[in-house]
Amino acid sequence: MPLSSSVSVVEDDDSLRIAIVGLLDSLGYRVKAYASAETFLDDPSGRETDCIITDIQMPGLTGIELKQRLDRLGVKTPVIMVTARTELSLHARAKASGAVCVLQKPFQEADLVRCIEGVLPA
Repeated sequence: MPLSSSVSVVEDDDSLRIAIVGLLDSLGYRVKAYASAETFLDDPSGRETDCIITDIQMPGLTGIELKQRLDRLGVKTPVIMVTARTELSLHARAKASGAVCVLQKPFQEADLVRCIEGVLPA
């Protein structure tokens, strides 16, 4: 993983957001965290990230809606989606929206790292 790789975490659950940021920081990634899709979109530097991790179900814009908005803006950043919801249709919609990985909460740290490493240049 290049030291310059950056990851944006969009997660409304404070404890999970903090845990993901801590994990990625310990692995040497530059990490920015956002409590909502709207705050991510409001930050112009957010679109300069190498990978986005977003919850699917959040107040306001969902992770799927965030991905659709990024597509309309021409942002090609890989998006990993996480969710506590178990409906297969939701997972299918997330994949259909272009998510490179969809992880079921609670997920193993290794699964998240594997998804990130799969989309970032070696």
